[in-house]
Amino acid sequence: MAPRRTCLKPAAFLLTLSLLIALTSAAGHGCCNRPPWLETFRRRSLLPVDIINLDSNDTSEFSADYGNIIKAAPSAVLHPSSPADIAELVRSAYNAPQPFKIAARGHGHSVRGQALAPGGVVVDMAALGDGGANDRINVRAAPDANSPPYVDAGGEQLWIDVLRETLKSGLAPRSWTDFLHLTVGGTLSNAGIGGQTYRFGPQIANVYELDVVTGKGEIMTCSREINSDLFYGALGGLGQFGVITRARIALERAPQRVRWLRLFYTDFGNFTRDQELLISMPAGGFDYVEGQALLGQKGVDNSSFFSSADVEKVAALAAQFDGLYMLEGGVYYDSSSSVDEKLEVLLKQLSFVPGLNFSNDVSYTDFLARVPELPDDGTLHPWLNLFLPKSRVRDFQIGVFKGIIKDTDPAALVLLYPMNKNKWDEGMSAAIPNEEVFYTVGLLRFATAENWKFLDGQNDEILRFCEEAGIEMKQYLPHYTTQEDWKKHFGDKWDRFAELKRKFDPKVLLSPGQHIFA
Repeated sequence: MAPRRTCLKPAAFLLTLSLLIALTSAAGHGCCNRPPWLETFRRRSLLPVDIINLDSNDTSEFSADYGNIIKAAPSAVLHPSSPADIAELVRSAYNAPQPFKIAARGHGHSVRGQALAPGGVVVDMAALGDGGANDRINVRAAPDANSPPYVDAGGEQLWIDVLRETLKSGLAPRSWTDFLHLTVGGTLSNAGIGGQTYRFGPQIANVYELDVVTGKGEIMTCSREINSDLFYGALGGLGQFGVITRARIALERAPQRVRWLRLFYTDFGNFTRDQELLISMPAGGFDYVEGQALLGQKGVDNSSFFSSADVEKVAALAAQFDGLYMLEGGVYYDSSSSVDEKLEVLLKQLSFVPGLNFSNDVSYTDFLARVPELPDDGTLHPWLNLFLPKSRVRDFQIGVFKGIIKDTDPAALVLLYPMNKNKWDEGMSAAIPNEEVFYTVGLLRFATAENWKFLDGQNDEILRFCEEAGIEMKQYLPHYTTQEDWKKHFGDKWDRFAELKRKFDPKVLLSPGQHIFA
């Protein structure tokens, strides 16, 4: 990979044709391998020569994502040293005789090629943070007496690093994903959900301000009051209107510890009723609510939660009932006496299997960072994430858990937990079901080259089942290949979504891997 600069001085780096020829020759690309727009772009661009890479080793690195299902090489990779570099790239594409496609890639955890740019340019967002996390994460504990605390974080920053920086001031964001090795811009372009969403809404509902590089190459600051159409569009907008380079995120005082609970159920109705009860009392219930379906005879792995005897007990129950359901909860606290009293009252209201309730006491940091960095070991990830209306979750359980995937080893997590619609800002782009309570279902299955198509076929069968059963679900982290499907996905939001595309990315340059606009 070429070295990266820490500052941009456009006038000093105007490229000459002879330098271009030398660079492309050194990159090992014959002319027949370069798209026709590339020479024109490199000749006219004001970008430093050493932050645009054409080398096949570099483009290959940005040709796949965590899913390992879609492969598509870009023609070049931009390693920006500042948002101005990204803006210059987009302006070059916008003004080019042959506009080219651009995709911003954060930590590469999409699973269907959403951050790929076949034949175009991928922006390596991580390069923005090469100067160190502290340079692009700035905490304001108390801006003034009338303002709440916030953190300004670069779009390329990982949430784990945001957490570490904000905790130095005794503060933390309110809403989290389960996995923190994701970028701020990446999750905000989707929604960002987890066990706190029922109380505080998704991460997109906890943002005060954004800096966005639009599809015209403009750097725009936006909020609910300033350039509000871009602000609402970009949050959950799948990267269609611009590249998020900074987000101002709400903070609150961070607790010290978490009582982490796992409760087991043999009855699906008791499991969902208890989850819905807990999210209906945000002031006095759990601070974190999620759940899992342990299908077939899948039990639990040995961990700090379970003794060997507990593992055997859970496995025996799973075999007897052909599956279990596990409610996972967290109660934040500073004083252990207060949490003990609170849990004593709460647990009496729940209908888990007597004796199958387990708890662990961990620091707040360890709880939020409980999922370690995921290795890219070549495993394929045909994941499917859905939002289901509460009224149809039982139908889904019967048709899918007890039907389509009943005899399939899920080989990973099957998540299932509810959220409150009133915690989502419906003016934002993210699409959700039209019911006051809806569930997220995550089929996070790991596959090999031999069986991924079978599992992916099951995903298609699940989607057909929902359509034929009239379950008005929405895909989360959606993947569609036709605009008609995207129109159906966005529903009443589609016309506005298309209007914003015409306004902020009229030449359809950005995020081609989403396959929304031709």
